[in-house]
Amino acid sequence: MPDLENLLAIAQRKFIFDQTNSWYSGSNTYLSALQDEVTEVLEEIPKQRKCHNIILALEKEAGIDMGSVVKRAVNKYEQRVSAIEQGGSWAEVKEKQKRALEKEQSECVKPRLLHK
Repeated sequence: MPDLENLLAIAQRKFIFDQTNSWYSGSNTYLSALQDEVTEVLEEIPKQRKCHNIILALEKEAGIDMGSVVKRAVNKYEQRVSAIEQGGSWAEVKEKQKRALEKEQSECVKPRLLHK
């Protein structure tokens, strides 16, 4: 699965970058971020977004496509890691991505509402 290999390569770049920062605290850095990510996913589920983590269960329960999730993760992570490698802000890229996703999802919902 090439997208998964790309995602792992980006994660490796992020790991190398993280080790050069004073806020890095080993595995606790990632455990804390994982906890935050799970909280975000729980907040997104009621919005009926198409791409989330916890893929296998959600694929069965809500029709989430694993390939779509991995592709979206590669794109999001690549944008964020590239930004911080160039001195940019992870948070700014994340916020921009959030706004783009909200716009994308609102455009997906509009046609459905017209057909009801």
